Amino acid sequence: MSADPTDLASAPSVSGTGAVFPVPSSLPLSLYVHIPWCVRKCPYCDFNSHVPQVAVEQEAYIDALLRDLDQEMARQPLGEIQSVFIGGGTPSLFDGAAIGRLLEGIARRLTLVADIEITLEANPGTVEVARFVDYRAAGVNRLSIGVQSLDDQRLAALGRIHSAAEALHAYRVARDVGFDNVNLDLMFGLPRQRVADALSDLEQVIALQPEHLSWYQLTLEPNTAFHHKPPPLPDDDSLADIMELGQQRLEAAGYRRYEVSAYAREGRRCTHNVNYWQFGDYLGIGAGAHGKLTATGMRVWRRAKQRHPAAYLAAQGGRIVSTEAEVTGNELALEFLLNALRLSQGVPRGYFVQRTGLDLADLAPALGRAQALGLLDADPTRLCASALGFRFLNDLLGLFQAD
Repeated sequence: MSADPTDLASAPSVSGTGAVFPVPSSLPLSLYVHIPWCVRKCPYCDFNSHVPQVAVEQEAYIDALLRDLDQEMARQPLGEIQSVFIGGGTPSLFDGAAIGRLLEGIARRLTLVADIEITLEANPGTVEVARFVDYRAAGVNRLSIGVQSLDDQRLAALGRIHSAAEALHAYRVARDVGFDNVNLDLMFGLPRQRVADALSDLEQVIALQPEHLSWYQLTLEPNTAFHHKPPPLPDDDSLADIMELGQQRLEAAGYRRYEVSAYAREGRRCTHNVNYWQFGDYLGIGAGAHGKLTATGMRVWRRAKQRHPAAYLAAQGGRIVSTEAEVTGNELALEFLLNALRLSQGVPRGYFVQRTGLDLADLAPALGRAQALGLLDADPTRLCASALGFRFLNDLLGLFQAD
């Protein structure tokens, strides 16, 4: 699962300024592309996704994405792009020709690093062999497949359109056409799921030997069908057992937990998502996409695009931006920590100054309390949760929110 920048709670809801400002090239820069359509809206999903009422005009949407990118480029100079992530929604609803045209347009406009990571999210229910072949030919070099479970009963409870057999088929197709960097999304804590069920799912996915696993707990997010009518979920003791036993199994299989819900083999961390968590910069294009850019003087700006696909497609000029505002002071410090402390190894302390322009000394009281409670490592060179703090991350972050 990606850190979807179409739904960041921290995004400001302030009307856009249309400001033009220079941006330094010292911070890593990524590009997020949002494709907002799905075959069906899952009852747990709070992402910006929509079920189309008529056939999606792929060409028109690619045109809109490239116009969006042109407007971003007109507002500020941009450095090299280190990663591209095409998320959704269900990007694999778009055919290879459309994705190829999108990536070609991006490459014509931006400077991409030689070893750029280009990820596309795919759902098993939308997989065709020819489509995966075309994605690879277009330049996609990393797939993220939304498996979620390998139990048909659990998949039905989640409202997924695919079966376990289709999920396995999608993975085999990805390998057969040459993808050597694959992430599988897997959820636990599903309706009526027992500890043994969750661990069976995990064992089956580990046996496939993907390079990366996003293994995360189902949560009941506001404004979702599950939130309004909660299904019967495992109790806290069962969830704790799933987490403890599952992490032991992942570690034994060679998957290192580098973020709250991200596990990777050596050298296979997701470059794009790590950039979010290390508080790098990123452009966001597409309906509801968010971006974060750091301007001269260490001024951090967030910008969001029109959320509804129809409004986004109809937008011209500056109207494509729905909100824009500067992030400052306590909000900026907290936003940095909300990201950085999700990483199991944290970040160098110098990143706080380099990427916020703030003084770490201002956090001294909260840092001291966190260390006294054993929630934060005492390493003078890094901001990093202790093993206890990583387990109780919300409590650790609450110390800074209180300030």
